[in-house]
Parts: sequence; structure tokens; C-alpha cells
Amino acid sequence: QVQLVESGGGLVQPGESLKLSCVTSGSKFMFDVMGWYRQAPGKEREMVATITRGANRNYSDSVRGRFTISRGNALNTVHLQMNGLKAEDTAVYFCRSSGYYGKNEYEYWGQGTQVTVAS
Repeated sequence: QVQLVESGGGLVQPGESLKLSCVTSGSKFMFDVMGWYRQAPGKEREMVATITRGANRNYSDSVRGRFTISRGNALNTVHLQMNGLKAEDTAVYFCRSSGYYGKNEYEYWGQGTQVTVAS
């Protein structure tokens, strides 16, 4: 069974940095796309950043230039370096993988890690 586990969240002050990590177990093939999503209280879940197996990256406008997504050395590991954090970045951050295995579409989510930015 595929499991995604996030880590690295915490409480930081505005302007500080955090690095989130997502590690996967139970998968024997490289996911087509991995990404980070976030959900703030009372808001819908939104895409933060994604990276394809070909290392093409996509960022939301709100984080472009501050956040960097990268794949780790281990299979299906992905990181999110977050610099210049703002109060509006406060949310639960989720790791997601998606793609196709043959003709079958797949999607997996982690349980989330809390990021709180406050002075």
C-alpha cells in the first residue's frame, strides 16, 4: 500500500524559512507528478507547487519566487523549501502524487503537516 508522509512543518516568524519533506513507501515506480498543496482554515485546498518526473516545475502565483520544489535522491521523495514566509502561508500542507500506471489513473495524498507563520 502506498503511503506518503510529510514532515518539517512548524511555527515560524514572518520572513523565516522552513523545508518540508515528503517520503513515500510502498511504491516501486516513479510517480509522474508530485506536488504540494495547502489548506488554510475556512478555505479550499489549493496547489502550491508541482514537479513532474521530467523535473518540470509549476508554482502558484502566491509562492513563486519564494518556494522551491525539488525531488529528493530517494524514489518518490519531494521537498518544498519555503523562504520569506508570510502569515498568509499558514495552512496544513499536503503532499500529493498522481499520474497513470498503464491506463489506470492514480492519486495519493499524505496526512498533512501544519505550517504556522506568526510573530
